Amino acid sequence: MHDEFNDPLWRQVLSGAQMLFVAFGALVLMPLITGLDPNVALFTAGLGTLLFQIVTGRQVPVFLASSFAFITPIILAKGQFGLAETMGGVVAAGFVYTFLGLAVKIKGTGFIDRLLPPVVIGPVIISIGLAMAPIAANMAMGKAGDGSVLLPYSTAMWISMPTLLTTLIVAVFGRGIFRLVPIISGILVGFVLSIYFGALDLGHVATAPWLAVPAFTAPAFNWQAILFIVPVALAPAIEHIGGVIAVGSVTGKNYLKTPGLHRTLLGDGLATSAAGLFGGPPNTTYAEVTGAVMLTKAYNPKIMTWAAIFAITLAFIGKFGAILQSIPVPVMGGILCLLFGSIAAVGMNTLIRHSVDLSEARNLVIVSVTLVFGIGGVLIGTGDGPDDFGLKGIALCAIVAIALNLILPGNDGWKKKSADEAPDI
Repeated sequence: MHDEFNDPLWRQVLSGAQMLFVAFGALVLMPLITGLDPNVALFTAGLGTLLFQIVTGRQVPVFLASSFAFITPIILAKGQFGLAETMGGVVAAGFVYTFLGLAVKIKGTGFIDRLLPPVVIGPVIISIGLAMAPIAANMAMGKAGDGSVLLPYSTAMWISMPTLLTTLIVAVFGRGIFRLVPIISGILVGFVLSIYFGALDLGHVATAPWLAVPAFTAPAFNWQAILFIVPVALAPAIEHIGGVIAVGSVTGKNYLKTPGLHRTLLGDGLATSAAGLFGGPPNTTYAEVTGAVMLTKAYNPKIMTWAAIFAITLAFIGKFGAILQSIPVPVMGGILCLLFGSIAAVGMNTLIRHSVDLSEARNLVIVSVTLVFGIGGVLIGTGDGPDDFGLKGIALCAIVAIALNLILPGNDGWKKKSADEAPDI
């Protein structure tokens, strides 16, 4: 019988490169959307993965990289507070995982079930996806996020729609390892079309150095920015738990017990805080990589060490980052039409899988108010100026959903209804 834990070094290195390739599209797309440096994101993904492995004793074969749950708040926070203050919020968000890990250690996982049941998490994740839908549409049509025209409409659509179509086809009909790289496939087609339509400018690639230190940004701590970013961490914390359960089902091990959910949450939290210290996006466990682990049966966590080393190495290649930053807006817009919708679909699936009954007034109130606050842009505070205190968007809807769930009677109703059902994990 083949023992993947005793694979020769060359096989581990090759598998590590393959894991990074699978994660690569989503890893660099998130910083490109939010205006962060993709080379910094590569560095912090590698660093975060190594930190996670240290905390968990290198027992869990997962790769950590850019979290899409933070796209909306990072874009808004950058515009309102600035990049350094936003990174301060990211550092603080990492401590949310640490707090949850401590609570799990002391009280068990029931604490999270009570604080963050499906009726809370579902609409928050839907809001994360749909709040940015207008941005995706603008980018697909050749516009910047603020609506200013960057490319003619017809040219942009001839680039964005085939990019979207390619991504869809690979995601649905792809086989083997190709099924796991729809984003990279879409970007490659978009790149070719951009060259054909004269929409690709590679001038700065020629002037970029081969080797360069990534454009690290030190955080600055502003309590308003922290309050804006921190509540968003609750949704990917739940995503983290699902990711750990998923990779455990693939490898046949219970990682919630060994090394323990408290350790995996701590590792994810340290990875996110470390990313904020360098100016990178928050980290999360990558489902694409878990899919690759299942497909290739490469269960050895040492493989993720090599994936992290490759990511850190690529971060210092200046021309590589310049090529990534040259990806035209319609290419990203086409992919985002699928991506933001799929995030919302994950939220809907959370409600469906857990049989959340929206005919019950309690559940209907929580979901309805959360969606309108999250997508509609409701502001609660003293004003919308730089010196005012205010909560809006995803941060506000997350806090409101949690508060309504704790205040309204019947907090355990969803669990009673599904008590006789087989657990979906």
